[in-house]
This record gives sequence, C-alpha cells and structure tokens, in this order.
Amino acid sequence: MFKSGTGYTRLGVNVDHVATIRQARGGQNPDPVEAAVLAELAGCDGITIHLREDRRHIQDRDLAILKRTAKTRLNLEMAATQDMIKIALDIKPHTVTLVPERREELTTEGGLEVAMNMDYLKKVTSLLIDAEIKVSLFVDPDLDQIKASHRVGANAVEIHTGKYAEAKTKARAEEEYGKIVNAAKVAQKLKLEVIAGHGLDYHNVRAIVEIPEIVEVNIGHSIVSRAVLVGMERAVREMKMAMGGLL
Repeated sequence: MFKSGTGYTRLGVNVDHVATIRQARGGQNPDPVEAAVLAELAGCDGITIHLREDRRHIQDRDLAILKRTAKTRLNLEMAATQDMIKIALDIKPHTVTLVPERREELTTEGGLEVAMNMDYLKKVTSLLIDAEIKVSLFVDPDLDQIKASHRVGANAVEIHTGKYAEAKTKARAEEEYGKIVNAAKVAQKLKLEVIAGHGLDYHNVRAIVEIPEIVEVNIGHSIVSRAVLVGMERAVREMKMAMGGLL
C-alpha cells in the first residue's frame, strides 16, 4: 500500500455484491452493512456503495445505516438524477461519485460523459459541494473528460480502469495502462484528487497503485468473490497485501 516517495494508497471496498447475493433470495442475508464493518476491521480506508435507480442490490436502508455506522468514509456512487441528488443531500455521505447508469448493464460499463453535459453537471456538482459533500466523477482515462471534470468544479476524478483490467494481450494492457498514467498526471496538474477503479483484482492492482498520482483505489467484485471463500476480513487484508506487492 505504500509507494516509495509518494505516500499511502487508500483502499475503498465496494460492498454492492454482498447485497447482490442477498437480493437473489430477497431476504436479509448476507448484510452489506455487516460486510462493511468487517472490511473496516480489516483496515480498509472507506466503504463504497452504488444506489441504483432499479435498486438491484444496495437498498435505501443500507445507505441510511451505513451513514450512521461507517467508521471510515462513505462513498455513494449514483447517477446524476434529481431523485438521487435529493437522497444524497438528505443522507450527506462523505463523497458522491457521479457515474453513468443504464438499466440493462450488468455493471458500470464506461465513464461519465462530462464534456457533453458540462452545464448540468456543473449545477449538480455545485449543489453537492455547497452541502459539504465531496464530488468525484467516474471518467474514462480520456484527457478531454479529465479537463471537463475540472471545469465543472469536481473535487476528484475516479479513472475507469476497466479496459486495462480486461485487456486480453500484454500490448493492449500496456496501451490502456499508458492512458491511465497520462490521465492521472493531467488530473493532478489540475488539482483534482486521483482515484482509480473498476475491474481491479489481486493480480492487476499493484501496477495501478504504483502510479504516483493515484491516491485511492475502489475495489468490489474481486474482494467480495474472495470473501465468499475465505471471509471478508481475510479478503481485504489480502488485497492490502497485493497493493503492497506482498502477494
């Protein structure tokens, strides 16, 4: 987790897929709130949840309880809709990460189109920041989107690492990695906090945390998948070890 000369890389744990398992049966277990407690006990630096319009996994109840119980920082991923903005202003998580959202997608498939929606996103960002909520925009490693994020007044960008994580060849992975490096450098120059996430796992995370500008990674599916087999605390500790190059 420590990068030579650049400090500590935070780990945010996304517990959405704990709720996915729960919703498969419509009961109360497993509870993503309990999973968040265990993740924090294991040393994570924040909890991330995505409250989707269709409520396919995380529910309003989860958000409300996590706001009261999370000991680290609560990051709410959400679409920039009026309903979600109202919820965020009521709950006031530490951070709101604005993401694109389509009902038919299995998971978030790409970054937010900031450059084409600057006027609206500037209003949303201003409203949230005025309520003392930190605003991050989930964007592709595209320099135009990074610059647009700065212009709308965001505090941070979370760089979408999906194409890097899913690359089938070494050459493609290196190409996508280069885009992430360049995007992170530009974002830092614009005084945006730089976060990364999507598709990161125990094998590919180390290269991302070695990018000096990246101060945090958000990881969900790979940690929850591992937790099914070994438990949440061990899964989180192993991810922290992987980030430090110890796995």
